[in-house]
Amino acid sequence: VAWRCTRMGRVPLAWCLVLCGWACVAPRGTQAEESPFVGHPGNITGARGLTGTLRCQLQVRVRGEPPEVHWLRDGQILEIADITQTQVPLGEEEEDDWILFSQLRIESLQLSDAGQYQCLASVRDQSYVSQPGYVGLEGLPYFLEEPEDRTVAANTPFNLSCQAQGPPEPVDLLWLQDAVPLATAPGHGPQRSLHIPGLNKTSSFSCEAHNAKGVTTSRTATITVLPQQPRDLHLVSRQPTELEVAWTPGLSGIYPLTHCTLQAVLSDDGVGTQAGEPDPPEEPLTLQASVPPHQLRLGSLHPHTPYHIRVACTSSQGSSPWTHWLPVATPEGVPLGPPENISATRNGSQAFVQWQEPRAPLQGTLLGYRLAYQGQDTPEVLMDIGLRQEVTLELQGDGSVANLTVCVAAYTAAGDGPWSLPVPLQAWHPGEAQPVHQLVKEPPAPALSRPWWYVLLGAIVAAACVLILALFLVHRRKKETRYGEVFEPTVERGELVVRYRVRKSYSRRTTEATLNSLGISEELKEKLRDVMVDRHKVALGKTLGEGEFGAVMEGQLNQDDSVLKVAVKTMKIAICTRSELEDFLSEAVCMKEFDHPNVMRLIGVCFQGSERESFPAPVVILPFMKHGDLHSFLLYSRLGDQPVYLPTQMLVKFMADIASGMEYLSTKRFIHRDLAARNCMLNENMSVCVADFGLSKKIYNGDYYRQGRIAKMPVKWIAIESLADRVYTSKSDVWSFGVTMWEIATRGQTPYPGVENSEIYDYLRQGNRLKQPADCLDGLYALMSRCWELNPQDRPSFTELREDLENTLKALPPAQEPDEILYVNMDEGGGYPEPPGAAGGPDPSAQPDPKDSCSCLTAAEVHPAGRYVLCPSTAPSPPQPADRGSPAAPGQEDGA
Repeated sequence: VAWRCTRMGRVPLAWCLVLCGWACVAPRGTQAEESPFVGHPGNITGARGLTGTLRCQLQVRVRGEPPEVHWLRDGQILEIADITQTQVPLGEEEEDDWILFSQLRIESLQLSDAGQYQCLASVRDQSYVSQPGYVGLEGLPYFLEEPEDRTVAANTPFNLSCQAQGPPEPVDLLWLQDAVPLATAPGHGPQRSLHIPGLNKTSSFSCEAHNAKGVTTSRTATITVLPQQPRDLHLVSRQPTELEVAWTPGLSGIYPLTHCTLQAVLSDDGVGTQAGEPDPPEEPLTLQASVPPHQLRLGSLHPHTPYHIRVACTSSQGSSPWTHWLPVATPEGVPLGPPENISATRNGSQAFVQWQEPRAPLQGTLLGYRLAYQGQDTPEVLMDIGLRQEVTLELQGDGSVANLTVCVAAYTAAGDGPWSLPVPLQAWHPGEAQPVHQLVKEPPAPALSRPWWYVLLGAIVAAACVLILALFLVHRRKKETRYGEVFEPTVERGELVVRYRVRKSYSRRTTEATLNSLGISEELKEKLRDVMVDRHKVALGKTLGEGEFGAVMEGQLNQDDSVLKVAVKTMKIAICTRSELEDFLSEAVCMKEFDHPNVMRLIGVCFQGSERESFPAPVVILPFMKHGDLHSFLLYSRLGDQPVYLPTQMLVKFMADIASGMEYLSTKRFIHRDLAARNCMLNENMSVCVADFGLSKKIYNGDYYRQGRIAKMPVKWIAIESLADRVYTSKSDVWSFGVTMWEIATRGQTPYPGVENSEIYDYLRQGNRLKQPADCLDGLYALMSRCWELNPQDRPSFTELREDLENTLKALPPAQEPDEILYVNMDEGGGYPEPPGAAGGPDPSAQPDPKDSCSCLTAAEVHPAGRYVLCPSTAPSPPQPADRGSPAAPGQEDGA
């Protein structure tokens, strides 16, 4: 049977061996007529997202091709499924015995996959069904709806929604505000909707779903509290070109108002008076008012013009909603100037006076003109002319018209405008043209003579030629200097010399401008002077590593007198509120002060992002570590193309370096929260530096930190009390350090092999811990076990850990066996060799000679130097990972 099975090449040899054993004990023709099935689907119960497999087996005797096996779920045939069917013949007769295997693979188990599964086969027009197997879903609660970020007005009620399901049921929900549970506790039934009567400060909300398997926490929603809409917007006073308005501000919670913004637009733009109507088509006049007082004077308006105005007030959290548009209007004003071109001529006993409308703005509707005339011996006479622009005066006697002068003024509903200068009365003599006609029409301007036309045309043509020449020269200059092109080649002293000009570019965006645009406090600005780096001084290169939360790129930092090679870490998670931004910058200020050989030093922080974004994205600049992270170093020393032995002395030295760095951080009241081998870097001397402070927090008050914003965390490295209630202390970092020691002792293995992330908490609560590695010293494992004490107070401090590890390192005997000898590459200055093809690295085609470039050192000689480089005699170096050199490749967050 096995020979025929393998000859057909249809199934693996393992299956053939199983069939061979079965054929030896099962005589032909003994299968039950009632059902050909000899193997039935089993039962699967798993958590959501797991992969499950169901199998069934049957033996049939058929002529020709064997039947096809179908899978049923709850009695319905599965049309689309991952089914594998294997057919193995057991004879060569016309009517053969066949063994049929059918396998159904369920990827990413979901609630819809639960049910009863059976196999269906038709043999000789008779249908047979296997015994049923059951697939059940059982795990941590799964969220169908999670709370969303939103903005609300201060002291205004709102609702949040959250919904989760099992199985197992029931699922109870617990709401948390700022990481503190609210009044309702688990067991009081699910509360899908949470009613909040109002907030006076920005808060975070999340919900926990509890069932018999454990707890799942939803995303954290940030509820930003904005000022309420201002009330009672009204007009205080008005002038022809000014309006003074006042309003009553709404509540803003604990955040004082910084300013209010008022917008005014002409009513002709079609703005309505109700909220929710579209904004005006043109850009409105926008003014900012400092508060208090809640009052503003709008100037430079048009008189006798209708407007619409609205107001909104702003705090540090954002702006309130706008008020409804309020219709207002400026009053009429008096004309700003007198009538123009006034003339007065006497003809006997009559005087003819004529004028034109004022050129200055009328500031209202023109209602008419007033005329005043006065002689040398006669009193002043006032007349209301109406809208006419000429008048005939009847004069009395020759004496009454001596030195007669005339003045005219325009008036509106607001009053009279300025009077014109007095115009003396001119005498008219017979034979002259009728003066009134001279007053009605001004003499036309004389037409230009032909020579003037020639001069004007010539000037226009000359100006056009000059403009075309200037555009040509500018275009040519721009093309020549676009890439600093060379020009004016000459031969000097027998050599070709090329003179060139380099185009310079200037940036108006400076670090000072960036700081001023963030809206942070002056005290924090002052502390950031030495932390902020101009974004334009950082040049980005290739990507060293990329993950869910960010990417690490190779870069260069242009300093005043040098260029520094750096690692640039960009973050994909947006900063949504000013408080988050200030928290991030405050931690950057503290990290800038780190000064320890085993702690990664922060070079600086800059920002990137468009002007439309509310807050720019932070960019962290760190030293470039060419030897990469410790986890990759350990992993590739064990699994690389050229595995090398890492002696115990080197591993203990790594542990002592990390303990020293964490001791320094704990004295600075910093908790790391993500201590692991992947977040420890190897510098040029092969000393370990603690790095990646993306999750670190400084403890300002007390000795613990409670995580408020829910984020993905590396659960296999987190202390048991942190998994339970998200409380972090320096002792929880000690737990993570114990797991990191286990990683180093196993040369990069993943903790808790075979245990899923969702099962870690139950696994630890039952008293289980990581097992002792095969070649780990008993003293080292005892030190690890102390780090995993259930009571945090029973765990050692980092000072104790460092001292114990240093004593262990001193007590280790010198390495005697050949496998324990380390080779130090003296030509490379003790550094780990570069990968083949890298700058300064060894030639991949060359075979190193230990006599030329390597010398043997014992473990005792290695201790004080701290400079370890593996130099096998058969290969230049073990291969390095793709992200070697990144400060913390975000894609390596095992167990996150």
